Amino acid sequence: MGMFGLGISTSAAAGADPVGDARAAEELGFDFVSASDHPCGSAPTYEVWTMLTWVAAATSRIRVATRVLGVPYRSPAMVAKMAETLHRFSGGRLILGLGGGYSDEEFRAFGLGVPSPREKVAGMEEAVQVIRGLWSRPSFTFEGGRYQTFEADLEPKPERPIPIWLGTYGRRALEVTGRLADGWIPSYGFAPPEQVTGLRAQVLAAAGGREVECVYNVPVRIGDVGDAGDDGGVVAGSAEQVTERLGELCGLGFGSMNLMPVGTDFRDQAELLAQKVVPHLR
Repeated sequence: MGMFGLGISTSAAAGADPVGDARAAEELGFDFVSASDHPCGSAPTYEVWTMLTWVAAATSRIRVATRVLGVPYRSPAMVAKMAETLHRFSGGRLILGLGGGYSDEEFRAFGLGVPSPREKVAGMEEAVQVIRGLWSRPSFTFEGGRYQTFEADLEPKPERPIPIWLGTYGRRALEVTGRLADGWIPSYGFAPPEQVTGLRAQVLAAAGGREVECVYNVPVRIGDVGDAGDDGGVVAGSAEQVTERLGELCGLGFGSMNLMPVGTDFRDQAELLAQKVVPHLR
């Protein structure tokens, strides 16, 4: 059986309650919550790692996933340390989602330099190698083009595996995902159904028989039947129509999904998904 997650917003605007949203998701029976990583901007937001730590402390069962951390924002060795700590405190509930880094404007604004597409993929690949090395080996030395460690010790090591999911689309990035990652989490808007099966095939070819969890990140909106269809990258319609469409997407080879309620009535949408959609998909 796959996992069904709920995307929660990092908004810090008046009335936003991401921790309450996560508690609601847990009570409704979702398997994980996820949140994106966009620290720069004029709309008020929380920093995703700090927010998910707070979420983990306020919940007891639901897993927490970064969807996805932009590798250039943080030293991968420090991310390895941060991840082990959050995983341990939460009782093993972290899913570490990583990506090459989407927003060049944000990197420029924060003075982080703007990696080329090739450098982003290389950096993401090295980050996975650094993180896994520190989690598993003593005195770990790594000499990459973008990241290095020298006789680094990370203690304690993770007691149980921390899954690494990559959000990737380009040919080289998909190859890295198949070769190194535990999961692949493409977004519906960037990888629509007519393209996603071809991308998935590239991941699985590179995996060579390794198991890679395929998780589709899909914006959804349950409303009047008149709203049906894919409007601006959102799967919308009645509960029955949304269920049918998501079932078709599962049939493309996605055993798991991250559902992103669109609109202001997050809790109502989450409840409808939990009661009228997810049970049928399971």
